[in-house]
Amino acid sequence: MNKIENISLGTITSPKGFQAGAVFAAIKGVKSEKPDLAVLYSEVPAAVAGVFTRNRVKAAPVVLCQQRVKSGKASAIVVNSGCANACNGDDGMTDAVMMAELAAKKAGVPATEVLVASTGVIGKRLPMEKIRDGIGKISLARNKGHDFARAIMTTDTVHKEIAVKVGGYTIAGCAKGSGMIHPDMATLLGFITTDAAIDLKVLQKALHQAVDVSFNMISVDTDTSTNDTVLLLANGQAGNPRIKDCTPEAADFQEALDLVCVTLAKMIARDGEGATRLIEVNVTGANSVTDARTVARTIVSSPLVKSAVHGCDPNWGRVAAAAGRSGVAIEETKLAIAIGGIPLLKAGRPLPSDAKKVSEALGRNEVKIDVNLNLGIEVATAWGCDLSEEYVKINSEYMT
Repeated sequence: MNKIENISLGTITSPKGFQAGAVFAAIKGVKSEKPDLAVLYSEVPAAVAGVFTRNRVKAAPVVLCQQRVKSGKASAIVVNSGCANACNGDDGMTDAVMMAELAAKKAGVPATEVLVASTGVIGKRLPMEKIRDGIGKISLARNKGHDFARAIMTTDTVHKEIAVKVGGYTIAGCAKGSGMIHPDMATLLGFITTDAAIDLKVLQKALHQAVDVSFNMISVDTDTSTNDTVLLLANGQAGNPRIKDCTPEAADFQEALDLVCVTLAKMIARDGEGATRLIEVNVTGANSVTDARTVARTIVSSPLVKSAVHGCDPNWGRVAAAAGRSGVAIEETKLAIAIGGIPLLKAGRPLPSDAKKVSEALGRNEVKIDVNLNLGIEVATAWGCDLSEEYVKINSEYMT
């Protein structure tokens, strides 16, 4: 494996041949210093892969992207926050197509090579005049990647970005997500760029694998969005030998992409609405990867487990109960649980423990819960956050 090097202050435009721009367009009709409309542009047509929500109610931008990603080629992405453009019927698709056309004119590329993403309130029409004016004011540049990451935020409290170098090329990504996070494909919005030269088949497979170990393993509130989208663009500008399937180079690319996606996924879980700490659930000893992932996701998304973590309540029985209701065939007499490295259950029997120390472990910024099923060799990790009063406050006032 080539050594992966994190790029300090790296952004979505760290790979060669990518530009971005963002502007405040007042899409929600309120004053803000944060941009809410952005364009990402590849200076040459890029290979593209995408993964999208499995929610039966899909926003117009998702449907449009699903259609256009099939071509395997894209040159730009236009994104807005403040309005999801979901549940708007034919008008929603009309607006999404218009957004693409406006961004295409700005970037000087064919409209069919422009992808669209939106996030915000469901059931509201996009203010297209504001979109038109905003895109017209956007200035594309190599140093605007950070502005792009800020523009996609909604209830996020921090922007989420990472860029790494490996094997003569760079992979970078940014994401947004804080609430309505329980993905069955990805997270709310995630964008990844690379200047690697890579076969489209390898790119598509790599993205799906990376999403499965990252964005598909986080949960904030067990709600899956209508707009979940992750897009990966590869423009080949690094000049590396083309990465082909089933090669050491493909394995290197996969490892680096996994790192980018897992890092972004953990940032999202840590920034969950109202969250005060990150929860990491490690499941080992499963009969299959699917079983391991199912148990891990069930535990990390359990409202009772999340509440116990928030209150530093050493009630490990909630972890056992969540594992038991996951639908996976587990054996109670083989189950082992530890919190913060403190063994609490072994072979289905409770172990002597200091409740105060367990409470202290639950009060750390990162809470680790280890569950060993002792049935096989497969493992999985899921990430989430505690459930606080602030989460209820945020989502009871979302439209006001």
